[in-house]
Amino acid sequence: MSENVGRWLRDEIETAILSNEFSPGERLDEMVLASRFGVSRTPVREALMQLDAIGLIEIRPRRGAVVIDPGPHRVYEMFEVMAELEGLAGSLAARRLDDKTREAIAAAHRRCELSAEAGDSDAYYYDNEAFHKAIYAASRSDFLEEQCTQLHRRLRPYRRLQLRVRNRLATSFTEHCAIVDVIFAGDGEEARRLLRAHVGIQGERFSDLVASMATR
Repeated sequence: MSENVGRWLRDEIETAILSNEFSPGERLDEMVLASRFGVSRTPVREALMQLDAIGLIEIRPRRGAVVIDPGPHRVYEMFEVMAELEGLAGSLAARRLDDKTREAIAAAHRRCELSAEAGDSDAYYYDNEAFHKAIYAASRSDFLEEQCTQLHRRLRPYRRLQLRVRNRLATSFTEHCAIVDVIFAGDGEEARRLLRAHVGIQGERFSDLVASMATR
């Protein structure tokens, strides 16, 4: 099965969990999921392992995959820490940028522009993921890049869903433009501030995310 189909399957199960189609505590049966999505059990098992790794489900002895509900407060805390890590990565990237990392950020930014113009929130999410990873790499801190990547992976379901909130996709890309400008200008403090604001969720943005999780 291709990587794209495997990603599609994982995203579909992920969305069903966040929309409460699969409730907290519910057991996810591999055979039922395979039948529903028209695939074999192998890619279902792989998708469930990925969701277990980010804490959206838990694979338990004798019970299999069980849906976990981290709760809004836990999600908020993860975004709070992610904002600080991203801010640090942006600050270091602005100070340590070279031609190779500059081009990687620019290329990812161009892909984000195309998916934003197309209004494709899922495509934009994955282009956005590449954009942020390019900034992590530009920080030239292997440890920071590892930590950012791990937490980014755990927040993937919520960041992907957040982009479906009305006007968020266009706003996100506008914020990217400002972030690229200050990183390329070597302004570490402004890069830190903009990335913290870009990733952190509070007030209306957090309310919108919680509402979208409850009503999809």
